Amino acid sequence: QVQLVESGGGSVQAGGSLRLSCTASGYTLSSAFMAWFCQGPGKEREAVASISASGGLTYYTSSVKGRFTISRDNPENTVYLQMNSLKPEDTAMYYCAAAPRTLFGFWSRGNEYRYWGQGTQVTVSS
Repeated sequence: QVQLVESGGGSVQAGGSLRLSCTASGYTLSSAFMAWFCQGPGKEREAVASISASGGLTYYTSSVKGRFTISRDNPENTVYLQMNSLKPEDTAMYYCAAAPRTLFGFWSRGNEYRYWGQGTQVTVSS
């Protein structure tokens, strides 16, 4: 059974940082295209960042460029999202997702991802 488990969420003040982790069991992430999505209160789910299996390609939504960094540690079967300079509008549930193939230009399409975690809450206060 495949499980993706996110951790690292919490409550911080604006300008603070958090590091989210996504660890897999029952699935080897080293061949997977990985992404982070978020869903804020009353909002639709949206893609935040993605990373290719090798880690050589990364993509970010415009609102987080320069503030968030996605990375992966394949031997540890873990993907990270370093979130700096957090803003209240970053408040959301954050989910990691895994796709069995490289998505390139389709990286933000949620239905391209096969496995999803349960999410970790990030709350940023002003």
